[in-house]
Amino acid sequence: MAITVNDLLKMSQAELDALFTSSEAGPIPDGQGDGTAIVAPGTAFSAEIAKLVNVFAWQGKVFDAAKGVLRNRIGAFGMNAIIARVYKEASWLDGKECIVLDYSETSLVAQWIRDEIRLVAPGLYLGKVYWNKARLIDFALTFPSSSGA
Repeated sequence: MAITVNDLLKMSQAELDALFTSSEAGPIPDGQGDGTAIVAPGTAFSAEIAKLVNVFAWQGKVFDAAKGVLRNRIGAFGMNAIIARVYKEASWLDGKECIVLDYSETSLVAQWIRDEIRLVAPGLYLGKVYWNKARLIDFALTFPSSSGA
């Protein structure tokens, strides 16, 4: 049975980390991925927080795999902003290959942010957010089966 976003929201931080470290990077996504913030993982509040973040702050990412860039969909209207470079490199979590979303040279607002993603199910990526090298939160990106993975 494939893992879903709801499954991810129910996992503890240790379970999310184990899933991430046991997964391959997968292909760099292409197209629009719907985002879900995973805050307070494994608690009763995780799904509710994710809904609030989705409505008011962050809705996902739009990848251009050919150019190696993405734009975040932010705000209530899903404005495409905050650009990142996209490439494969060793993860800060376990040293294995992951897909890096690097804001250091493309954004004044998010220049200290680095995201790492790995494919955990068809069309579903699990991500880690770092501020400098400190871990902040996890997130999920869901792509239609025709794009992404």
